[in-house]
Amino acid sequence: MFAQVHSPESLTPSELDAYLEKGWFRMGQTIFTTNFLYVRDEIFSTIWLRILLNDYSAESAQLKIVKKNSVFRTNISRATITLEKEELYALYKESVPFQASPSLNHLLLSGKDVNSIYETYEVTVWDGDRLIACGYFDLGNVASQGIVSFYHPSYKKYSLGKHLIYLKIQYSKELGLHYFYPGYFVPGNTHFDYKLSIGRPFLEYFQLRSGHWIPMDLFSDEDITCTVMHRKLSKVCTALSATNVYSQVLKYEFFDVNLRADLRDTGLFDFPVFLFFGKVIEGDSGPVLLLVFDVRDGQYHLMICVPSWKPIETNPDIRFYSSYFLQPTREIIATSHEKEIIDIILILQN
Repeated sequence: MFAQVHSPESLTPSELDAYLEKGWFRMGQTIFTTNFLYVRDEIFSTIWLRILLNDYSAESAQLKIVKKNSVFRTNISRATITLEKEELYALYKESVPFQASPSLNHLLLSGKDVNSIYETYEVTVWDGDRLIACGYFDLGNVASQGIVSFYHPSYKKYSLGKHLIYLKIQYSKELGLHYFYPGYFVPGNTHFDYKLSIGRPFLEYFQLRSGHWIPMDLFSDEDITCTVMHRKLSKVCTALSATNVYSQVLKYEFFDVNLRADLRDTGLFDFPVFLFFGKVIEGDSGPVLLLVFDVRDGQYHLMICVPSWKPIETNPDIRFYSSYFLQPTREIIATSHEKEIIDIILILQN
């Protein structure tokens, strides 16, 4: 599945390392992976990142930020959640242009009064007795993951967000860890691009099509999963149009449905884009023939899905399919050959 979430009752440092190695990340007291992100009626690919700490050394940009912030006091210790940190987080949340977790407690503890399954540390930055920045990160045996960094909006000119990340990286390196995982960046959405400027010579990305970590300098458009899927399906759509078979490439509203706690084990359809044959008819609850392209095996998959649940509201954007949550029931064929898949679709349509 492209989107998964686990809720372990406990998690050892080595188990956290194994999750991070596969492109997973912490979400509250769960751990999840996803390869796509829904932002303002667009679906983007998410590209997981990590920094090689063995090779890492401070760059000029980091040294400048460290010097700029040398007037402040910093501290690194086991994590706590206090009213002072909650208030700073709330202030920061109001200043950013994206939707953030409602509170630190929700972000770190899933909004519950529980003991964390993670070994979490915090970096705090103080201007005198005033807390002006805070960041959290988890430790494994050989890796750490940065969870969140936030700061007082009045101190924006000090680049405190980056400063906190640099402090996490440096602390992790001093502990002898091998990797630091800062999360993902999103090609086409510049909000996450700052991660690409931190430790760039030592940065790797998780390549979904191979399942390997690759130097960031080798990243190309072929690694943007949504782009590849859309291009492959559009070629089939164009070829079918020449034979008077109508189809359309649609984005799937519920690609991340398997992250929902009540649906995570149902194995629902989770491709972000597919080729739909004919027109979407509102209220039609019959089986649906779909074509997808999976970058993980480099193959087209022609499958039958059945509507499993109708949402209360649907997306009025005609580029999206949102009539039902879909459940795959049968795969007709999987092939890497475009002509073969077109021939089979033509036979089925006739």
